[in-house]
Amino acid sequence: MKKILVYSAACLLALSSCDMDINDNPNYPNNGDVTPTLVFPSVENALAAVPGDAMFTNAGFFAQYFEQRPEANQYNDEAELHFDESSSLFDRCYRTIYAGAMMDIKDVESKTNNKADLFACKVMTALGMQYMVDACSDAPYTEMCQGNANPNPKWDDGKTVYTSVLAAMDEAEAAIPEGTTTLSVTDPMFNGKLDAWKRFANGLRLRMYMRLIDGGVDVDSYTAKAKALVAENLLPNKDCTFNVYSNAEGQWNPWYAAIRGLKTNNFCAAYPIVSYYSLTKDPRLSTTMEANEAGKYVGQIPGAKTLYKQWTGKDWKNKDVSEIKYGAIAAMPIYIMQQSEAEFLKAEVELRFNNNAAAAKVDYENAVRADLVSRGIDDSAVSTFLSGAKVNFDTQATTADKLKLIYMQKWASFFMRNHMEAWSEQRRTDVPALSTATAKEVFESSTKYIAGDMIDPGLNYYGKNNLCKRMPYPENARKYNKNTPAVKTLADPVFWDVK
Repeated sequence: MKKILVYSAACLLALSSCDMDINDNPNYPNNGDVTPTLVFPSVENALAAVPGDAMFTNAGFFAQYFEQRPEANQYNDEAELHFDESSSLFDRCYRTIYAGAMMDIKDVESKTNNKADLFACKVMTALGMQYMVDACSDAPYTEMCQGNANPNPKWDDGKTVYTSVLAAMDEAEAAIPEGTTTLSVTDPMFNGKLDAWKRFANGLRLRMYMRLIDGGVDVDSYTAKAKALVAENLLPNKDCTFNVYSNAEGQWNPWYAAIRGLKTNNFCAAYPIVSYYSLTKDPRLSTTMEANEAGKYVGQIPGAKTLYKQWTGKDWKNKDVSEIKYGAIAAMPIYIMQQSEAEFLKAEVELRFNNNAAAAKVDYENAVRADLVSRGIDDSAVSTFLSGAKVNFDTQATTADKLKLIYMQKWASFFMRNHMEAWSEQRRTDVPALSTATAKEVFESSTKYIAGDMIDPGLNYYGKNNLCKRMPYPENARKYNKNTPAVKTLADPVFWDVK
């Protein structure tokens, strides 16, 4: 039975973060009985839960994959951006990262001298800090998780956090003795295989390098590092997942479990993803969503659920839109990094920095193929899809067109896989672009709308043409940590989002 049953108490605490006095928690094991091999799975569990649970939902709206179904109301605020800098939207993720993963990493690091284990801890620290920075731009890092010794840790700026965790990963990897092949801790993600950890670390590095480059940080240095990683070609060669779920109740994927817990189906497909899949004749259309009652795939225009009656004179019903398919999600793993993401990043580096369109084409096609095959789509259908004019690399007229295709297909591949990375990559690249057509004009079939473009929500409480650019600082951090930065608006971009 594939199920991780041992989690540290810290992962389950209803605490706000390491801003709180975690060291005084009487339930946290301090007597050394819990060994690193038992604690490390809770690190993976916690960091998988960030993109695989709350942010799967939130970023699903921000990347315009999801809309609130017409006859339900749980996520109206996310669809209409009806929240502000006082929201607690990111609080659960913040607790999970710090009170869960970071505390457990400190525990593991204090109890082992195994260099491979310590390297894996630095990789997971980098992943957790990447999530924090990509969500909030700043993060407690240098002073995190010190309990009573420092109840008000400073928030380091995103550039400092990114560069620091990358350096720590490099140092930890260099310290691994030659000939080491395995970790000593229990490792659901990679079964203790050091090669897989190194490949994942390289994928994580490349993801972060591209954000540093586009954020204007040491561009020449990180461009050289990105090119070297691609030339070395030791990136993930399969999906990096946390795969412990099953169809048995109590062992479901956490996002699916939340849906079942609410006892209502809240999600329908959003107009941008349906329009792009339809334009490109994408086989993922039928594998990720249902046709509506009329047998058509119909996406709901972002933030427009309550406007349809005004526009059409009749009520908008669940039967009118395409519901998300839930059948396979109960046992679906959480995708930490897809093989397709690594291949798309390689294609971008080859095209942007090496001016090598031929190599970029190979990587691009490998990326598309990897994602489609992972969804059970056969080789014949993959080849047919790649030969279509809208996705054929060779039919793109310019380098800019080719680069946009890479970005668009990456966005297409993240759907129902990793919505947090989709949201981050859309902010980094501005692809899909924000349409110049209004929600009502899109509904009226405006020729200004380009299939796949983001749409200014029909009801946008944050203001015209504003999309969510960051998460609010967590509520308890604002209340209890005097070093939490001054409040930012949700339209203020994170440090690497400069386009």
